[in-house]
Amino acid sequence: MHRARYACANSACRVASHEPRPHAAGGLRHGRALQVKGARLENQYVKGFPVSWEQLHRDAKALAWRLAEHDQWRRIITVTRGGMVPACIIARELEIRVIDTICIASYDHQKQDDVSVLKLPEQLAAQPGDGRDLVIDDLVDTGKTAAKVRELLPDAHYATVYAKPAGRPQVDTFITEVSQDTWIYLPWDMALQFAQPIAHEKNAGT
Repeated sequence: MHRARYACANSACRVASHEPRPHAAGGLRHGRALQVKGARLENQYVKGFPVSWEQLHRDAKALAWRLAEHDQWRRIITVTRGGMVPACIIARELEIRVIDTICIASYDHQKQDDVSVLKLPEQLAAQPGDGRDLVIDDLVDTGKTAAKVRELLPDAHYATVYAKPAGRPQVDTFITEVSQDTWIYLPWDMALQFAQPIAHEKNAGT
């Protein structure tokens, strides 16, 4: 498991990879504003960590670099829906042609319910015990989803782009560690909107 970390500009996150390093945590740049769908944070989340498409691509590619150290992957099993985009990037970088899905539902926006398995991989284990199945997800939060996947695929290598402390023990490889009280806004949860000029906001407050 890879745990070499360095601090990010955002106190909400740490990076657990050194090859190549993802951009420090932050939102979209170039003066663009973010409109986050359902932006109100639940009580347990006091910080937000917005991730742009560019940053997600960069972080997923960093994860691919880490996974390239192993040359044995037979197939990717992506945890839907969040793992699908990182899995696409990693499959491309590692030239993995066989991709399957394990479909799990556990979240209603920011509220986590019981883990429900909707679909299993075509072959639950290609060859049990050989560790050549690579499970990809976007993040691990409480670890409930990962624990369920571990139960079904105990010999698979579990990799995520982002990890929080509660779920981190379930993961073999990850790139960025994010504090438990931070909600990660992934790019498919966000949209751009017009940002008022500072002068207008200042005048509105007078």
